[in-house]
Amino acid sequence: MKANLNYLFALGIFLCGCKKILSPADENNRGLNDIYNDAAFAEGLLLNGYVRLPLGSYSFNDVATDDAVSNNPNNNFRLMATGNWSSINNPMDQYTGAFAAIQYLNIILAEADKVNWATSGQFTKEMFNDRVKGEAHGLRALFMYLLLQAHGGWSADNRLLGVPIITEPLDSKSNFKLPRNTFEECVQQIYTDLGMAESYLPLDYENIASAASIPAKYAGKTTLADYNRVFGAYNAQRMTARIARGIRAKVSLLAASAAFNQATTVTWAKAAGDAAAVLDLIGGIAGMANNGVYWYASRNAGEINGLAAGINPKEVLWRGNVGDGNNLERDNYPPTLYGNGRVNPTQNLVDAFPMANGYPIADANSGYDANNPYNNRDPRLALYIVVNGSKMGPGGASVYTGIGTSNDGLNAISTSTRTGFYMRKLLREDVNLNPAGTNTQRHYVPYIRYTEMFLAYAEAANEAWGPDGKGTHNYSARDVIAAIRKRAGITQPDNFLSSITGKEEMRTLIHNERRLELCFEGFRFWDLRRWKENITEPAKGVRIDNNTYTISAVENRQYADYMYYGPLPYNDVLKEDLIQNRGW
Repeated sequence: MKANLNYLFALGIFLCGCKKILSPADENNRGLNDIYNDAAFAEGLLLNGYVRLPLGSYSFNDVATDDAVSNNPNNNFRLMATGNWSSINNPMDQYTGAFAAIQYLNIILAEADKVNWATSGQFTKEMFNDRVKGEAHGLRALFMYLLLQAHGGWSADNRLLGVPIITEPLDSKSNFKLPRNTFEECVQQIYTDLGMAESYLPLDYENIASAASIPAKYAGKTTLADYNRVFGAYNAQRMTARIARGIRAKVSLLAASAAFNQATTVTWAKAAGDAAAVLDLIGGIAGMANNGVYWYASRNAGEINGLAAGINPKEVLWRGNVGDGNNLERDNYPPTLYGNGRVNPTQNLVDAFPMANGYPIADANSGYDANNPYNNRDPRLALYIVVNGSKMGPGGASVYTGIGTSNDGLNAISTSTRTGFYMRKLLREDVNLNPAGTNTQRHYVPYIRYTEMFLAYAEAANEAWGPDGKGTHNYSARDVIAAIRKRAGITQPDNFLSSITGKEEMRTLIHNERRLELCFEGFRFWDLRRWKENITEPAKGVRIDNNTYTISAVENRQYADYMYYGPLPYNDVLKEDLIQNRGW
């Protein structure tokens, strides 16, 4: 932790809590005492938690999996997947950033009760204090989840370890050589923080219309105007009880998974229940958004462009800010559309899309034609991936990826595809990059989508009760997957889904549906590892020459078995005497 705190001290030495360090005043350094009568200054500690969230952009760590490669030879995930992943060079690292954020959050939790959050209004000081503490607990839980996902693992003596649990602010006199807590202890700390967040926060920030709607906790103590002043809609997209439930569902799914469940008490039934607690807020399957497969796209421009400040579309539980830009398109459009074609989907991923009738392409009932491989496929293939002959961009130009066709062809120039495919998902195709008429369009990054929650429920429910079991809930894994596939455009009735009877077959389908629905959003890397599935599958591509399709490996994946779990940073292991994960 010492390396992290030294970095933190350099950013704001007033956070140390040491009077001598806080001097001299003639340098105009503000000290910790200044937060007590300056609510905005105090809130800055909390906001440091938000600004350090690594959620505001897409990482495209799919490039480190069998779903994608990059045409950029210096891409960190490409280097990582091809043999350059170590405890010194770790693009997946969360250690330093997360612990820096946790230090800020610990300070505000320790000091919040002393802050004069408001000087007017009935009970507003107490309500502001509740809100700030609830947000801090929720954010701390989220950072701990990110730490567990990236750094939890088995020690050489066969213990499943997490990271040091730190719930008090550290200063220059603190003991930095704290041991790693067990993975289970970290999970339980997350649950404790999330419970605290829910006890302090509203389900959503909204302006209530009547004093009768003031929660019992504050009823009779405050006014309608003052309640809305603290918990009103202007706070939308800050931590809420709804978001805390979403984080709990993610944590439980991780802990119940094959990579971790030997040493945790989290059951698949709990994971299903935690996901259902989110989904039931929107009416379960009836609340599934019809546009959940194209929430990002130009065909959904009306919804995206019309998003009011803080308002979520039906598909989204939590999101970042809406902003105008064209960087995603500039990075990923094919060369003939003035893009750099960076993320190249693999043949592996293309093959994972079933036929329109729902059968996998290897199934005898699918009707797959290897000489016409993109015909009659699951509609999501055309939505998410540019194949040979696809139309793309504001003018609907044809993109040809075959040999000798154009700069969009396989390996034609440095910005061409290496696999025979380009990424379409996440891009606004009403963006024009032509220098003669370049424009921008509105984008946003979802932090949690409801589709993720539906898939989490389906996975956990199937593992707990099989394809058709419901536990204490109103829907089964099969019900959820049926709704997702119907929404995607799979021909009804879905005979392939109906043919599945066992847990193992349903598991394979659920894992594949998760792969398709969440592709390019940063899930595949973590999913393969928590499932303990094959992480060394070579990334494949297709060479199209005179209508002949030749599939071959494009890039090998050089991972060892111990790499199902990520390393702790080398320097922190040395300085803090931490136990490293096995193999690193």
